[in-house]
Amino acid sequence: MSASAPVSAPPPVPPATVTPRASSPLAGFFIDLGIAAVTLFGLSLVGGLIWGLYRGIVVGYASAKSGGGTPDPAAVTQQLGQPGALGQVLMALVATGGAALLVYFWRRPANAAERQRSRDALRRPSTWGWTLLVASAIVIGSNGIAFVAKQMGIEPVPTNLELMQNAVARFPLFLTLFAVVLAPAYEELLFRRVLFGRLWQAGRPWLGMILSSLAFALIHEIPGTSANGPAEIAQLWLVYGGMGAAFCWLYRRTGTLWAAIAAHALNNAVALAALVFFGAT
Repeated sequence: MSASAPVSAPPPVPPATVTPRASSPLAGFFIDLGIAAVTLFGLSLVGGLIWGLYRGIVVGYASAKSGGGTPDPAAVTQQLGQPGALGQVLMALVATGGAALLVYFWRRPANAAERQRSRDALRRPSTWGWTLLVASAIVIGSNGIAFVAKQMGIEPVPTNLELMQNAVARFPLFLTLFAVVLAPAYEELLFRRVLFGRLWQAGRPWLGMILSSLAFALIHEIPGTSANGPAEIAQLWLVYGGMGAAFCWLYRRTGTLWAAIAAHALNNAVALAALVFFGAT
């Protein structure tokens, strides 16, 4: 008589001590990044469609009021034009801010213990000392990289420079609110709290720093969207990537995202002041 189990016997049940395998934090990182990218693109598309619909109504009403005949498609396209500085800034705010808030509340909302640790960190004087130090190092480092690159004949033009110049001339107060308050808050929420924070929590902070900083650099300078060549793009990526890494380090060092937001805001304030008073980038 055979001692083996019959063919129809069910498979053995795993021991009770075996726990289900946890999902990969790296996979979670790319899922978060993918959700944010799709949301950003979708909100940008919706914003463009709303603006196009508004302009279409305005142009159609003006044409009907003037008693014109069938409009020429080329003339209509020219009349529609492109969103102005205020429209582009608002669309960027809604798209990127919406993506950051969605991923944060859906994928990685803060719990009560994390909020308490952040509040405790805000009371420590060292938190603000590190914030000032990192913000100063970023300004000095960025200008140092730009100086060295200029000696090599590399002088990139940031993709958003023309937009910022137009917005400064026409909507200085709103641009200041956007660049110094709103943009640092939602960018830090997405790139540091959600993306970097996932891998930091999983015990892989250096990988999180590298990947989130690469994503931060890419979203600020997308190849093919400006006249910058490979060398110019590489310099901008080095600057933006270095900034992202510094903000990650500060967030981890102080234990509060508010430190990274404050350092980011200080950096943007210095850059905006340089643009207003010196026309520099």
